Amino acid sequence: MINNNIKTVYRGTGRRKSSVARVKLIPGSGKMVINGLPGESYLQFSPNYIRITYGPLKTLGLSQEYDIFVQTQGGGLTGQADAIRLGIARALCCINPTNRTGLKLEGHLTRDSRIKERRKYGLRKARKAPQFSKR
Repeated sequence: MINNNIKTVYRGTGRRKSSVARVKLIPGSGKMVINGLPGESYLQFSPNYIRITYGPLKTLGLSQEYDIFVQTQGGGLTGQADAIRLGIARALCCINPTNRTGLKLEGHLTRDSRIKERRKYGLRKARKAPQFSKR
């Protein structure tokens, strides 16, 4: 027996600082679920975080075309929002390779590689030195 209700799933992974987001795009109505919670609720109804996560979809005009399911971990909300954005953009590239040019021009496919600098010996943090005493 063949099930015709099977929908195609497009996947993308995004990273930012110590955050990782695994994104699944499924053709649907445009809802977002992050770690089992509605997207707006998980992002604390912050217009900035919501704008960041929906950025790639708005760029291509696909805001109401796909349901988004995200599993994210690590870091804070800013890092997770940027990781989700990258994951969505990569999944959209899997859907149609012509989406890549528009997303690249807007900067949605660029991974922000800035991470925390390692601590060096003799210092308190990466660059903070102990107080200098002349005598």
